[in-house]
Amino acid sequence: MPRKVTHALRSDARDNRDRLLDTARALFSVEGLTVPMREVARRAGVGPATLYRHFPTKEALVTAAFEDQLRACRDIIDEACADPDPWRGLCQVIERICVLHAQDRGFTEAFLSAYPRAFTAAVGHGHMLEAIADLAGRAKRTGRLRPDFVPDDLVLMLLANKGLQTASPTARPAASRRFAAYVIQALTHGPHNTPLPPPARLATPEPGRGRARGREDRA
Repeated sequence: MPRKVTHALRSDARDNRDRLLDTARALFSVEGLTVPMREVARRAGVGPATLYRHFPTKEALVTAAFEDQLRACRDIIDEACADPDPWRGLCQVIERICVLHAQDRGFTEAFLSAYPRAFTAAVGHGHMLEAIADLAGRAKRTGRLRPDFVPDDLVLMLLANKGLQTASPTARPAASRRFAAYVIQALTHGPHNTPLPPPARLATPEPGRGRARGREDRA
């Protein structure tokens, strides 16, 4: 095949992939992850075969679509862990991640539990959770973080923060920062603390959900 033709085909393939990712990000951000794959292809102006050639499953599409946000999350956590004051670092995680998640419904759904295996493999999702747990442990030892805090409380925070996505895009960052300030005050250890109910496991996928998703991925 002539070199110019080969280059044109590769360029077309890159353009199609970029257009699919841009379309997926826009749809997931507003409508969540329930958007069918064929709708992503239709909005991007390509056929379903082109979509599946680049992204065989919805898991692959979601992982690629949110790679930048995942990397931003990892950077936030890495910077916080490097802070010599672990309580200040944990507060920075809460403030910055709340704002990041308030802006994108699809990313919040994906991050919480929709595709845990893909996110773990993509940019160290498991590492991020372990790093937060270690940071929280160090913050407890300073006496600033209430001793009954558990990492799943951050999942609870993100679930509550997700409700801000119903507000106007311009209001979300300010509302999210205010919400984060309330969370930080609630987590601060002091004489006003009262015992909390037992923690709930919130980030574990439902049994059998992965098998069902295999059928949904090609919807």
